[in-house]
Amino acid sequence: MKQQCVIFDMDGVISHTNPHHVKAFEAFFDKYNVPYTNEEFEEHMYGKHNSYIMTHFFKRPIQGEELLKLEDEKEGMFREIYKDKVDTIPHYLDFLSELKSRGFKTAVATSAPRANLDLIANALKITDKMDSMMSSEDVTFHKPNPEVYLKSAERVGVSPSDCVVFEDSFSGITAGLNAGMKVVGVLSTHKKEELPVCDFYINDYSEINVDKIIELLRS
Repeated sequence: MKQQCVIFDMDGVISHTNPHHVKAFEAFFDKYNVPYTNEEFEEHMYGKHNSYIMTHFFKRPIQGEELLKLEDEKEGMFREIYKDKVDTIPHYLDFLSELKSRGFKTAVATSAPRANLDLIANALKITDKMDSMMSSEDVTFHKPNPEVYLKSAERVGVSPSDCVVFEDSFSGITAGLNAGMKVVGVLSTHKKEELPVCDFYINDYSEINVDKIIELLRS
């Protein structure tokens, strides 16, 4: 059997972190007197990289040293809020174990900083189950650019056409599709109608198994 790979985004895909990111951003924006609405969070936060988010909400370009400082502050607030609450989307660990037992390569490709990825991967004890783990520091271009997915496939030695991506956001799904991969939409954050068309959709991991992944890769 030729080698195949399943690549997971993290926020909203492995863990339902988005409500905790909202709390962190609310506290962060309140500190800097930056206005926001829940609708704006849905449109301009979920699945986006911090450079985009900060620039949108501060209404001016945020980059370089200023971006690093503000990102570090906000993500530190998120980790403090989330560190004792780390959990998975239901049945994720069972699905991951099934993938490993059937010989699949597995990877994480997130727009979040490495410190967030380490927090979650260590708490869930999944680091040794991943053949590649990539975060925002590993890429030049962020989703919807496919760089993080193409680099992940290259790292694990699998052709993009033999990869399935799990994503929950518009920009993430677009990145997976742009990489030429099959995409499963995880409906943790958005409704199906709000997302690009995926090859399959799940609410949680009780709705998917390895046989379905093999079927998607063959289609």
